[in-house]
Amino acid sequence: MKKTIKIALGMVAVIAVSAVVAGVTTYTFLRPGEGKEATFNETFKTISPTYAGLSSSSVQPVDLTTAAETTVNSVVHIMAIQRSRVQTVQVQPDFFDFFFGNPRGRERQVETPEERGFGSGVIISKDGYIVTNNHVVEDADEISVKLHDGRELKGRVIGTDPTTDLALVKIEGDDFPAIPIGDSEALKVGEWVLAVGNPFNLGSTVTAGIVSAKARGLGANTVESFIQTDAAINRGNSGGALVNVKGELVGINAMLYSPTGTYSGYGFAIPTSIMTKVVTDLKKYGTVQRAVLGIEGRDMGKEVYPDEIRKEQKELGVNEGVQVVNVLEGGSSYNVLQKNDVILKLGGKDVKTMAELQGLLVKYRPGDKVSVTVWRDKKEKNFTITLKNTQGTTKVVKNADMELLGAAFREVSDDLKEQLNLGYGLQVTAIEDGRIADSGIRKGFIILKANGKQMHSVQDLENAMKTASQSPDQVLFMTGVYPSGKQGYYAVDLSQE
Repeated sequence: MKKTIKIALGMVAVIAVSAVVAGVTTYTFLRPGEGKEATFNETFKTISPTYAGLSSSSVQPVDLTTAAETTVNSVVHIMAIQRSRVQTVQVQPDFFDFFFGNPRGRERQVETPEERGFGSGVIISKDGYIVTNNHVVEDADEISVKLHDGRELKGRVIGTDPTTDLALVKIEGDDFPAIPIGDSEALKVGEWVLAVGNPFNLGSTVTAGIVSAKARGLGANTVESFIQTDAAINRGNSGGALVNVKGELVGINAMLYSPTGTYSGYGFAIPTSIMTKVVTDLKKYGTVQRAVLGIEGRDMGKEVYPDEIRKEQKELGVNEGVQVVNVLEGGSSYNVLQKNDVILKLGGKDVKTMAELQGLLVKYRPGDKVSVTVWRDKKEKNFTITLKNTQGTTKVVKNADMELLGAAFREVSDDLKEQLNLGYGLQVTAIEDGRIADSGIRKGFIILKANGKQMHSVQDLENAMKTASQSPDQVLFMTGVYPSGKQGYYAVDLSQE
């Protein structure tokens, strides 16, 4: 009995101790005057969600039907045709060629088949100007444009810009269904967008998604600041419209990111902040008036950098911006910016990556003054820079056309090729006043190479001229031979006042 009582008293003691502990615990969470347990937000001091100005109806799924209905009329189907061509190709020499004294091998004529490419375009004006990608119409001999209402019209290229992969095409007529242009800079990550185009030649197709990222750089173009979206984009969507929920154009669909070549997650569009400037220049000048800072730079803080670069950037004392790696002599920033400056702002707007810097810079023209904020010696400094073009001047740059040369050309005849043992060449058949005469080239000269490119056709020369006219030197270096066998080397000046 005594033993039983002791056990009972022991249990009472345990219960009493437990009650005290429970009382202390309860006091900890239920302080006088509160009467309730602390919430998760109070415990961790979290930020309360805010839905200012939003009602239960405004947060329902977005209605995209109106945007889709208005946009499809402004998006066209483009067919780019490259006609069949006859080309002379050099056949690798075999044993008999060496034996019979022809170590260069033989030549034969090869006819390339007609090629047809397909893409999309967006009507931006009632009088028939259409924006598309450069890669849709590049090297096309003929362009056919099919409207949403079934009409088919012939298109002509007004100008192209491979640097941004944009092109301006014109169809003749009036009162076309032009799309309203929106502000791509006002887009927010997470905002709903539509991709409208003609994938796989299926005709007008609309897909929906959100803006996944902005100012994305992929290294595909020289100048790029893509809008990234998860709206499905496939082959044939190139040149089509990316629109917001209002049906306003905010981007030109340009490419997809995929290991298979078809949609697998993300597409990329050129923002209208870049597009509007580029196509305006193409219409007005025939080429883009591009302002450059005259620097070589890289993003700050990328994990993929080697240890020595990451260490160098860490010592600069800032985590975001564009590190100046080199300042080009004679460029816009020469004697203003320095190596290891970190560009933080351009024109008052924040800069975090090279893609953002390019996206901001493309809106300016040579001669414009722009404010630049940099991080130097562990503090911010502000400068005003007068922007220059790639030639290092503030002048308007014009495309050099064939008329500037003042000469006529034709492909070298087979007889002359055999006589001079040539595989290709472009012969000067007539000379008037122009840059060819100024350079000293005489009639009959056979151009073999222009700026290192082989000349097989007049189109090859025209392409070489366009590239040279945009280069800093604006010179076309020609090498070749006269029918007498005498070799010639000439520099043709393409600069224009």
